[in-house]
Amino acid sequence: MPVYPGAPEVRPDWPLPSRVTFEHRGIPFFDRLALLNWTNAHMTTIEPESTQFLESGDEAGTSPGDRKFRPDVEGLRAIAVLLVVLYHAEVPRLTGGFVGVDVFFVISGFVITGLLLRERAASEKTRLHRFYGRRCRRILPAATLVIILTVLSSYHWLGFIAGDDTAQVARTAALFFANFHFISVGTSYFGSQLPPSALQNYWTLSVEEQFYVVYPTLFILAAVLFKHITLRRKLEALLVVSILASFVWSVHQTSTNVTAAYFSPFTRAWELGLGALVAVESPRFAKLPRSIATIITWAGLIGIFVAAFLFNASTAYPGSAVALPVIATALVVAGGRVHPRIGGEVLLRLPPFQWLGRLSYSLYLWHWPILIIASQHVGHPLSVGDNLLWLVVALALSAGSYFLVENPIRHWSFLTRSGWRSLVLGAVLISTSLGLVAFEIASHP
Repeated sequence: MPVYPGAPEVRPDWPLPSRVTFEHRGIPFFDRLALLNWTNAHMTTIEPESTQFLESGDEAGTSPGDRKFRPDVEGLRAIAVLLVVLYHAEVPRLTGGFVGVDVFFVISGFVITGLLLRERAASEKTRLHRFYGRRCRRILPAATLVIILTVLSSYHWLGFIAGDDTAQVARTAALFFANFHFISVGTSYFGSQLPPSALQNYWTLSVEEQFYVVYPTLFILAAVLFKHITLRRKLEALLVVSILASFVWSVHQTSTNVTAAYFSPFTRAWELGLGALVAVESPRFAKLPRSIATIITWAGLIGIFVAAFLFNASTAYPGSAVALPVIATALVVAGGRVHPRIGGEVLLRLPPFQWLGRLSYSLYLWHWPILIIASQHVGHPLSVGDNLLWLVVALALSAGSYFLVENPIRHWSFLTRSGWRSLVLGAVLISTSLGLVAFEIASHP
């Protein structure tokens, strides 16, 4: 029967998607070729909900049509966390290891957009309570554990003055505005006369969660408004404008207020936005010749390492310099869409990188408080060797919290079946952190 009034019949042998939704109707067709062209341009394939999940139970963080699990992205997480923790351990020559944070931002934007696109393709809906429920299960259990133990350890090992300082920062970290706290007190990431906070690394979580307060709503608006324009076109326009505005602001603010520029979500938004754009453009990248994809994945990896070894504390950062690691990361992810046989994934899929990639979030949380508390407890900077030993401790704690706390809660069926239950869990965990902070401050007048 005709697919719209006045259309020719669709013969059974014509290769159309099995389940489609129509964005346009009433367009005349005259032959099979026109119909197929119209199908490609104006129909959205609805994927079964099973395509949203990996065998592990985790949701696939890639665009529809891409591999549900990307070993290269997991390996990039390992590269990112290695750069950050070794930089904080003051390993010689790794003067720009702080760019690992920018690698994380790009990956995060890519993964979250993939989740949103897959959900939209499977159900034609974007359910905010499920989105934020996922964030609660993924982020809050490990983050809360580290906040609580860091506050208690600061009081025990560093005294009540340092403990109170850590507790004050813990309040902002638990509520995801630690970055604005560091801006308000004039914290310098690259050096300060005051000892750094044991929870200073939580600024990155704050930036990401602030981005996710806004981004899903914009995604929904793009999906429901201007129905005559495809979702991909609308997201392209939204993201390109946002990326350009944020990057320009990054360059400007770095020249006027480098502290605010470093911690600001407005200067960092373009990094997450570029990752999001890579996810949106996944169908285009799938058409790249394998030779080109191979070249850009290796070029991207080289770009990340060039930034890590050439940048230093005197680099005006983020500014325009941040474009190197950010674009380099986007190249690795974009080129990996084709899955080139001899691309960067040859390195990134190796078991050590896959294992460390799984632990990257936990390791990022644990390493900084351990290094800072250990250094302040002895009253002087630690040697590189001592720092590396403490990183081994951080790695052990990361594995423990990943397998005993982070993963079990994330996959707990009682929570995964209901976004609202996950939101309640998030509220309980945040309240627990705030309650402990209030108690400790009151107990040490």
